[in-house]
Amino acid sequence: MPDVFVFPGGGVHGADARTPARSELRPAVQARLEERASASLARALGVTALRETWEETGLVFGRVEDETLTPDLERLDYIFRAITPAESPIRFHARFFMAEAECAQGSLRSNGELLELDWFTLAQARKLPLVDVTEDVLGELERHLREGPAERVPLFHYRRGKPRLRR
Repeated sequence: MPDVFVFPGGGVHGADARTPARSELRPAVQARLEERASASLARALGVTALRETWEETGLVFGRVEDETLTPDLERLDYIFRAITPAESPIRFHARFFMAEAECAQGSLRSNGELLELDWFTLAQARKLPLVDVTEDVLGELERHLREGPAERVPLFHYRRGKPRLRR
């Protein structure tokens, strides 16, 4: 998505389901993911989130040895999901995770996929050029930090061409 700020992310690779981890998803996070995914896909989604974060930002949640990530999945909270519009030429069913920045190792560096990497407060992030789904993820992140996990993971989707947020 050119000219807007987005979160790191990407598709699940076959190897993500088989990647050894330093720790597994916490049971509550695994259960929330399994509401809409198999157990193996739920775990693979967590691995994907940490792998893509490392590849695109240089930040590691886990350990990297010989250019291989061993993720620390227990650091993740699953907070949001989004589905692109039906008329979109490329469809995504995205899951959004959060982790405490203090748990990250490494320093920000771009692999060329994301530009202008930096740390932003939530107030600063809201002033950046964003797309609707990113604005809603930031809103959920603020709510999550204030109140804890929502009863149901919010879903951002489109209906009749209009964005909707279902809680």
